[in-house]
Amino acid sequence: GKEAFRHGNRNRKPKHAIPDEIKERILKKYLSYETYKPNVLHFCELLAEEEGIKLSDTTVRKILYKKNILSPKSHRKTKKRVRKQAKLNLNQPLDNPILPTAKDFLEDPKKVHPSRPRKKFAGELIQMDASPHAWFGPETTNLHLAIDDASGNILGAYFDKQETLNAYYHVLEQILANHGIPLQMKTDKRTVFTYQASNSKKMEDDTYTQFGYACHQLGILLETTSIPQAKGRVERLNQTLQSRLPIELERNNIHTLEEANTFLLSYIQTFNEQFGNKTKLSVFEEAPNPSERNLILARLAERVVDSGHHIRFQNRYYMPVEQGKEVYFIRKTKALVLKAFDGDIYLNIADKIYHTKELLDHELYSKNFEQEPEQKKERRKYIPPQTHPWKLTSFKQYLHKNKKDY
Repeated sequence: GKEAFRHGNRNRKPKHAIPDEIKERILKKYLSYETYKPNVLHFCELLAEEEGIKLSDTTVRKILYKKNILSPKSHRKTKKRVRKQAKLNLNQPLDNPILPTAKDFLEDPKKVHPSRPRKKFAGELIQMDASPHAWFGPETTNLHLAIDDASGNILGAYFDKQETLNAYYHVLEQILANHGIPLQMKTDKRTVFTYQASNSKKMEDDTYTQFGYACHQLGILLETTSIPQAKGRVERLNQTLQSRLPIELERNNIHTLEEANTFLLSYIQTFNEQFGNKTKLSVFEEAPNPSERNLILARLAERVVDSGHHIRFQNRYYMPVEQGKEVYFIRKTKALVLKAFDGDIYLNIADKIYHTKELLDHELYSKNFEQEPEQKKERRKYIPPQTHPWKLTSFKQYLHKNKKDY
């Protein structure tokens, strides 16, 4: 009868079908991510690394979609289909499977960052930006990034609570220490690089001038733009890291800025090996030594000596010191304050660099009632040569050229 015409494999599972046990493990693993959900491609990498399950992203996507589980990167039309299927509560898959179609891949015009040819040489163009996001924990922090246009490698990364000059200096220090001096940097014209937004008239709060002068001393061309498409490379990097990095931070129990910045050092290397392009063509130039970089990546401010022979900076008072002895300058002597990258304060008076000694509110011990504590041997500090570039006149010329008047 009719049974003779039925194929012998009817109602049998194919040999290559994924066992239900594996599917359950995949679903259980994905649902175990409570705070941050990985995109499907990243999840496949985690499955292979942690569970030893190696499947294509298409296969994993089908397994998740059949349970109405969406990837954070799912397109709007895909989400709409999944909601429709869940509402109808279908027990069988739709005739039109819930998989991305050509229309699903159309990008939101607001998110478009069209590609352009990469620069030929590493170090020819560096794109920098800061990305505010809930990277770890409930609070928003800012990840400052620098990406090389030619290779696509991350050259520097640093977390801070806000978008700050200090964070950008840390990124630049990583570039100088590990690669050298690039030809050009392109940054965002908004927020930290817009002086007017800070409502401050103090030179030391003019972040763009401070960062710009550091680049000027290094010979780096600094360009700013308010158009996201002009720095699409770093914008796309932000999107990639916002999808991947929070999960890696959570996996490694990262809860503080210090822990996150330490983790970034190893994560950058792993990320570049996976996504970066190796290129031997480089135009990076040799960077100054660490002691010189410490003074180049400084916050500068003009001050005058007060009647007590001190200079006030950030609500603290400092006395110039030479070879361990205090130097007393007359009142209203002009000086350029340098807050070095490591936090030390230097004074440039008449084009000579002096170390400083902070004036304390109270003595540390009483000569009349206490025994003098043992003096700790101070570390030897770098003394710049007379040819140093941190001259008040050269800084004034830079301000005049950039039409900055204080």
